[in-house]
Amino acid sequence: MNELVCLDLPLGERFVDEMRRAWDSGDAVFPLDQRLPAPARAALVREVAPTRIVSLDGDSGFDGRPVEPGDAVVVATSGSTGLPKAAVLTHHAVRASAMAVHARIGAGPSDAWLACLPPAHVGGLSVVMRCLVSDMRLVCAPAFSPEAYLSAAREGATLVSLVPTALRRIDPSLYRVIVLGGSRPPADRPANCLATYGMTETGSGVVYDGMPLDNVQVKVVDGIIHVRGPMLLRCWRDGTTPVDSDGWLRTGDMGSLAADGRLTVHGREGDLIITGGENVWPEPVEAAIDTHPDVVESCVVGVDDAEWGQAVHAFVVVRNELTLDAIRDHVKLTLPAHCAPKHLHVVDSVPRTALGKPRRADLLSSLD
Repeated sequence: MNELVCLDLPLGERFVDEMRRAWDSGDAVFPLDQRLPAPARAALVREVAPTRIVSLDGDSGFDGRPVEPGDAVVVATSGSTGLPKAAVLTHHAVRASAMAVHARIGAGPSDAWLACLPPAHVGGLSVVMRCLVSDMRLVCAPAFSPEAYLSAAREGATLVSLVPTALRRIDPSLYRVIVLGGSRPPADRPANCLATYGMTETGSGVVYDGMPLDNVQVKVVDGIIHVRGPMLLRCWRDGTTPVDSDGWLRTGDMGSLAADGRLTVHGREGDLIITGGENVWPEPVEAAIDTHPDVVESCVVGVDDAEWGQAVHAFVVVRNELTLDAIRDHVKLTLPAHCAPKHLHVVDSVPRTALGKPRRADLLSSLD
């Protein structure tokens, strides 16, 4: 029987050793998010159904289901659009992803990865997996911090995967390549920072700075991005698959392809705001709002409106007091007037997933 080993462990040497041990035994691993409250942890474990649980307290059996031969990991989705699901990635998919990424960034014997993102999510776990399948040196930190980032650079780390918000707190020049995933990257990111597009189902980023990795195909059908490649998931944990009979994954993200094959991602299918007959994507509006000197961060959503169909609402974390008119005027400096928010909500923070994606549904529910 091929076991599914739940790693109920923080990121570190023990986590990596247990993952290597499971793989050497032909088993797969399921990393459990250490930050979940107890009820959510228990619910997720029941849903994924591992056969063993390894924690700081020891190793115990669990009444779960085995995996198929060749399965490497079961990874929960970020849950940014609802309840998390669990994707099954094979060793073949993991290796294909690692080789494609390393080829794109020119990784060599002198490179080493810093792993500092949560390994319960594919953005963090993929760093560990790349090093295991390629025998590349790995430096682990329990979580991202500027101090851990600096310390790892002193230990020889040259490659790192981060969320865009971390760029405000670091010196990017300390690493040869910084891979950015999750939320929208800043427009003025340094040249060594590569913006990636991918998801749990693709085993990590499959498009770097708009261009697909080797052996990755991208097409846009009716405005929806579709991806095909050897690194896609085998199935969901329940045995169903989102991949069609021709190997294409419908991502649920909307985008467009330029003549040279460069992909532009507009946002999630359900994020598009149609206000007064005009289409408004949240991310360009957020980017415009975030350039205001009194704004820390923002999130934009569409709310049903009797007059406009949907109205643009901006949730903003501010440094100093701001008015709706000030935000509207600022947005209209760079975007059409219909993109300017009609409602402003000052909040203490924008709820985000572990990889920095805004939880727009949480903000919508706060208006109920």
